[in-house]
Amino acid sequence: MILLEEAYKLIMDSAFELNHEKVEIGKVFNRILAEDIISDIDMPPFDKSAMDGYACRLEDIKNELEVIEIIPAGKPPQKSISKNLCSKIMTGAMLPQGADCVIMVEHTEITPDKKVRFVKETTNKNIAYKSEDIKIGDVVLKKGTLIKPQHIAVLASVGCVNSLVFRQARVGIISTGNEIVEPKYKPGLSQIRNSNAYQLIAQVEKMGAIPKYFGITRDDEQASYEIIEKGLEGTDVLLLTGGISMGDFDFIPEILDKLKVRQLFQKLAVKPGKPTIFGIRDKKFVFGLPGNPVSSFNIFELLTKPFIYKMMGYDYKPLNIKMPLGKTYKRKKSDRKSFIPVKIKNDLVFPLEYHGSAHINALSDADGLISVPIGKTILNKGDLIDVRQI
Repeated sequence: MILLEEAYKLIMDSAFELNHEKVEIGKVFNRILAEDIISDIDMPPFDKSAMDGYACRLEDIKNELEVIEIIPAGKPPQKSISKNLCSKIMTGAMLPQGADCVIMVEHTEITPDKKVRFVKETTNKNIAYKSEDIKIGDVVLKKGTLIKPQHIAVLASVGCVNSLVFRQARVGIISTGNEIVEPKYKPGLSQIRNSNAYQLIAQVEKMGAIPKYFGITRDDEQASYEIIEKGLEGTDVLLLTGGISMGDFDFIPEILDKLKVRQLFQKLAVKPGKPTIFGIRDKKFVFGLPGNPVSSFNIFELLTKPFIYKMMGYDYKPLNIKMPLGKTYKRKKSDRKSFIPVKIKNDLVFPLEYHGSAHINALSDADGLISVPIGKTILNKGDLIDVRQI
């Protein structure tokens, strides 16, 4: 049994980056950049008005101003601004030559002879200056960026319609156990529905990888061997749930040995999640996850997710926030690091009712997880606790 921190290092040191591919802008959301993105233009590309108003000279704003043209966005100005002249200008339109400020429409009035009078004491310049945001040649997005909607706007603004991104990891998922039936079936006596596989499929999809579900294998050594062999062939990472503990029908460790999967560890000092395997065969990776759904969810979040992200070129750092505990939490055993689902309410963290690793609903209302270190049996109300977002 090894510490979570040791397991994390072993796993992350084993990862390698997948190859690259070009993806068009309409399909690049949630992918990870494999190159820096360089701007081909200045942004803004010209001095432009930040307001609807009147472009004029700052030194003339106490005077009545004659309007010499109207400048809409998208049309260059035709006239220059000189003493006591102004142009009516729309937001985003190019600033005319000679103007050094834009007075807002709502800060003006029109005189009987159709001139513009500024009615405030002072004004900002209300100009967005050429290249103040981005200069030609600037790196606007760095290699390793996980592309979010706001990044799509940046790609569009610099004309990057095809981005070089890391290939999506192909992640196989296999459930094991005679007691497991698919969700569409009503479980018989001593059976349960397969929740693990569909939870993992969603976790994989959420991070932008590609899940491939191979189904349920019964507690039969030959059948398990065949489906795991098939799973290894068509994926980068294979996730197995169940069949890895100490029971008479837990064949997975032996099968992995026969398939020449080198197992770096088989047990973690983590609760829930003690029976966990990580193995390697050539450039294929296997995670043997616990059979209970809370355990498999947690181990995926703690170890599998950062590993897959690293393969896809992303340095995943989970969001942790420090918050005070809303009530005291106690546990009896302290030989393993525990992860407890919590709810955030009124800027306090409250451990949720949690009956153990099979308690599926414990996570459904959770905002995050808190950890209880090895050797510690109590967290006191008011203690500042790191909350890992999920």
